[in-house]
Order: sequence, then structure tokens, then C-alpha cells
Amino acid sequence: MDQDSHCRAERELLEGVSRITTSSTPSPSDEEQNQPKAEISCHVRKEGPEKDDLQDSNASLSPNSSMTTKELQQYWRNEKRQCRQVQLLFEIPSTRIVEHHLSKYVMYKIIILQTGSFDSSKSVIERRYSDFERLHRNLLEEFSEEMEDVTFPKKTLTGNFTEEIINERKLAFKDYLRLLYSMKYIRRSKKFIDFLTRPELQEAYGCLRGGQYTKALEILLEVIGLQERLTRGNPLSVVPTLCAVVVCHKDLENPASAFEYGEKALSHLCVHTSHRYYIPLLETMITLAYELGRDFLSLQEKLEEWKAKKDPVRVFTLKELAVREYVK
Repeated sequence: MDQDSHCRAERELLEGVSRITTSSTPSPSDEEQNQPKAEISCHVRKEGPEKDDLQDSNASLSPNSSMTTKELQQYWRNEKRQCRQVQLLFEIPSTRIVEHHLSKYVMYKIIILQTGSFDSSKSVIERRYSDFERLHRNLLEEFSEEMEDVTFPKKTLTGNFTEEIINERKLAFKDYLRLLYSMKYIRRSKKFIDFLTRPELQEAYGCLRGGQYTKALEILLEVIGLQERLTRGNPLSVVPTLCAVVVCHKDLENPASAFEYGEKALSHLCVHTSHRYYIPLLETMITLAYELGRDFLSLQEKLEEWKAKKDPVRVFTLKELAVREYVK
């Protein structure tokens, strides 16, 4: 074969391969048609996720084939809801001076509300200077580059309780929180979320362990709205709190309310059947459904299905799991 013939044969071979590749690869429009619309660009990637978060995120990419129609609908509603970015506004309208036997400090009242619409469920928390200082120190360790230009109100040797200094810090802390929230890496970080929710959750779980279910429920219901807004891209993180609410309502003999919050928690776990709360919650929901005259057979089927796939293991009850949360 001469050189021209060899080149011509090679070109024909390459063109044939190109045609095969083109015909076997769907066009972008075909891919979009073959994908459920609710999945398109609905999964926001967390910057710097924890290992568990990565597993949870990967597990949520597709619904479970054993889910009922109702569960699928709820699943896609949750997925769409997670796509909507929530904008929060931080205000510090007032302070109070706290005096103990050996200490004196200022508590800053922080109001957190959602922008863009009337927010009837605003969250109110209190933090002191040392709480802000600890947050700043923790963020510097993990986000040194992002925090490089973030200023923090310095301590003063005297005058910490004067009206002038307190008002200056009110404004400074408000701007500080707004700036932190504007940075995607930081607002999604566990350290930032813990600053806004952990003290209240620790108090609530302490009350739960002490059998003070009414007080625990009051605190949990106040903090859960904020926790849901802050963790919109990772709904699994709010499951323990929802389950704690279920435990409180159940022990306070409010089965209907317990079932309502249990359904919400279960909707987050539809595709996460290996989650440590899944089986304890399912067992509790079966008991509640039977007590309320609801459909418990479908829940029982899910439980039996899970047991058939897994080796027998010792499973904690929902209450046993709840009292283990936030143990100092």
C-alpha cells in the first residue's frame, strides 16, 4: 500500500470511530429529558464536607426503589426545598448585664430571621463576648484564609460595661455575623452552626435526660426552625432533634404530635435506611400508628424488609439514642 492509500484508509477509520462515538453519546437535551426534572441542579455541594456528610450526600442522589408514591412525592418536595437558598438576617437589638458571685458579663440578644418575606418564626438567642471569641478562634483554625480580613472586637482593660462600649460591640457583632454568613464555606461549617444552636440544644437534651420533657420540648421547638434553616442542604443533621421532639411528645402523652414530627424525620431518612435513627424511629412510629389507628402495616413491612437484609444487631430505642446526644 502506497503512502496516500495508507493515509486515506487511516482517515476513513478515524471518521468511522467518530461516527460511532457520536451516535452512542446522547445529546445534552436527551440527557435532560432522561433525567427527572427535580434532580437537575438540586444538589448543592458542601465545601469542605465532613466524611459523614459526604456519605449522606452520596446516598441522597437517588430515591429508594422500595419507597411508596407518597414517600417519593415527599422526597422530591424535600429535594426542591433544599435547592432554595435561605438568606438570614442578624440583628442585635439589646443587651443585658449578668452578675454572678464572682463574675460579671454582657449577654447580647441576637435575633435571626429570614429575609425576603415576613418571618413569623424568628429565632432569638443570647451569647456573651467569650462565646464570640471562641467562635472566632475556632474559625481561624479551620478557615485561616477566609478569616484573614475579618476583624474582631478587641477586649478592653476597662470600660467593658459602659454604654458606649456595649453599643459599639452590638454593632460590631452584628456586622461580624453578617460577614461570616455571607461566606459560603463558613455558614455551612459545623463550628458556625454550633455557635448558633449548640447551647440551646445542650440545655434541651439535659432537660430530656432529667425527665423535664415540657421544658425540653419548649427549647427544642424554638431552636429547630433555626437549625433547619442553617442546615437546609443537609437535612439529616436535623433528624436527631426531630426525634428528640418525638420522644418528648410521646412521654407527655401527645401521640398525634409525636407522630407528626416522626413522619417529618422519617421523610429525611427514606433513602438513608442505614442511619442509626432509622430503625428506632420506625419502631416508635409503628407503636404510635397502632395507638392512633393509623396505617402501621406499611411501616411494619419496612421494618421486616430491613431486618431481612441486615444481620441481627442490638438496636437502641429512640429514647435511648436521644439521651445520648450532647452529653458533655
